[in-house]
Amino acid sequence: MSQPKPVQCIGIILDGNRRWAKEKGVPTLEGHRRGFETLKSIARAVRERDVPHLAVFVFSSENWNRPREEVAGLMDLLKEAVRGGTKDLVAEGMRLRSVGDPARLDEDVRAAIESVETESASNRELTLWICLSYGSRAEIVAAAEAAGAHEGLLTEELIRQHMWTAEMPDPDIIIRTGGQKRLSNFLLWQAAYSELFFRDVLWPDFKESDLDAVIEEYGNRQRNFGV
Repeated sequence: MSQPKPVQCIGIILDGNRRWAKEKGVPTLEGHRRGFETLKSIARAVRERDVPHLAVFVFSSENWNRPREEVAGLMDLLKEAVRGGTKDLVAEGMRLRSVGDPARLDEDVRAAIESVETESASNRELTLWICLSYGSRAEIVAAAEAAGAHEGLLTEELIRQHMWTAEMPDPDIIIRTGGQKRLSNFLLWQAAYSELFFRDVLWPDFKESDLDAVIEEYGNRQRNFGV
């Protein structure tokens, strides 16, 4: 598929795993597992469309408030995914970067993430930004505090340099699956001029054709960057 205009970064809010599981009559964790398989498929599709960056909202800072059993299952699935499930993506040349506050993650989860980040550091096919234990407001506060420690004028650029996502381009496109129409504390600073796309499809059912439809619609929009 040819892109009408270049896309440097796509952000996706992966919504609908739990509802998918409920509709299918399977455990909630199976919905999350199916969602991970969809993530791998879409990451490959994004790479094939020559988009160099993909940011995905995997686990928000608010998700810690979910039932303890579900959170524990998610952390186990995350370890399983990072240790084994992402090996093929890394072998295919993708770089994995974790973005968020790691303080609440178990030590073995942090170690697994650090290992795959190190292993994939020289890969250039696609940078997959995993937003994990992430909240955009917390990111902005942390960046403002770090920037404020410098002498001189506090500027947007100075704050940006201290963001957790400082090396990630602002997303041209943000997609939310699952039918909800809100950003839910995802990349609020970076989304200032992003084109937003809300889709009714649940994340485990999101397909390459859905991605292509978004990219095509993006090509037909006029971006004014606030003008």
